[in-house]
Amino acid sequence: MLKYLGSKRRLVPVLGAIARAVGARTALDLFTGTTRVAQELKRTGLQVTAVDCATYSKVLADCYVATDACLVDPAALDDALARLAALPGRPGYVTETFCRRSRYFQPPNGARIDAIRDAIEDHAGTPLHAILLTSLLLAADRVDSTTGLQMAYLKQWAPRSFRDLKLRRPELLPGTGTALLADASQVADTLPAVDLAYLDPPYNQHRYFTNYHVWETLVRWDSPAHYGIACKRVDAREEVGRSVFNRKREMPAALASLLGRVRAEVVVVSYNDEAWVSAEQITGWLRGAGHEAVEVLAFDARRYVGAQIGVFNPAGERVGETGRLRNTEYVFVAGPRDKVAAAAQGARVDSR
Repeated sequence: MLKYLGSKRRLVPVLGAIARAVGARTALDLFTGTTRVAQELKRTGLQVTAVDCATYSKVLADCYVATDACLVDPAALDDALARLAALPGRPGYVTETFCRRSRYFQPPNGARIDAIRDAIEDHAGTPLHAILLTSLLLAADRVDSTTGLQMAYLKQWAPRSFRDLKLRRPELLPGTGTALLADASQVADTLPAVDLAYLDPPYNQHRYFTNYHVWETLVRWDSPAHYGIACKRVDAREEVGRSVFNRKREMPAALASLLGRVRAEVVVVSYNDEAWVSAEQITGWLRGAGHEAVEVLAFDARRYVGAQIGVFNPAGERVGETGRLRNTEYVFVAGPRDKVAAAAQGARVDSR
């Protein structure tokens, strides 16, 4: 999967165990991001709806959640990947913007990304489109030169950036699901009720739209004007598209409202101790939403790699020291008392 701030890689087994323990058959992932959790829920056998407002996330969800692996012709997919992989590099927007004006990719890989991305449009409207786009995103991620955020790039080229770009077949899952490009706060109470809803809202003012603007551009393929050393999309400056969850004053009320409106028997929320709201507040909001029981599980976690490096200005000069290297990840489980107890027991067993 893509390198991603806030990725729940370490919590995925726990969340899968919770879904099994409560006997869920349907699930909603309201801030799906890279779809890592949605994939685990689908792998567990649930019918999953994945929601996010990022275009790249919609493509990942189309690939991993909405696509039924049993209906994809592996020979046709492998043939399409081989044709794309054989294309010679052709410098274009990616090469100019993300290799020359900035340093996200080495120019030879940028030229191949340009050529491959152009050719993927030949598959627009077909079941292979999202799969091929996902393959390109994953390939680009393996040769980038960042710490996992696209707010900036490394002063010196990362060793992995010298590797050749290689397309691989994404690991598709059997079964179907639903992928929605939407704002969670606007659609939560319009979607069908589910057995389990999972929420992993943003923790601070940094938007995933700007944190991963390269992926957004690579998927939209709209050659946007850009600004700054990081070559961010100019629409990243616009108020339209800013999430209420990235505003410190508005976020608590928005999350409380969302927890009260989501239609699910069991609600699972992940958050951490660096966030704008406390564990006690989230517990109170879940109880206020009418859930019979709420259990709070805590897990020690390592902060993302950028936290270990320190703080640098645009010239690459160190201007700040590293902070703490670990935090506490919380998982809140709310719902009927018997199911919450079963979920907590299943989570504890799986996390040992």
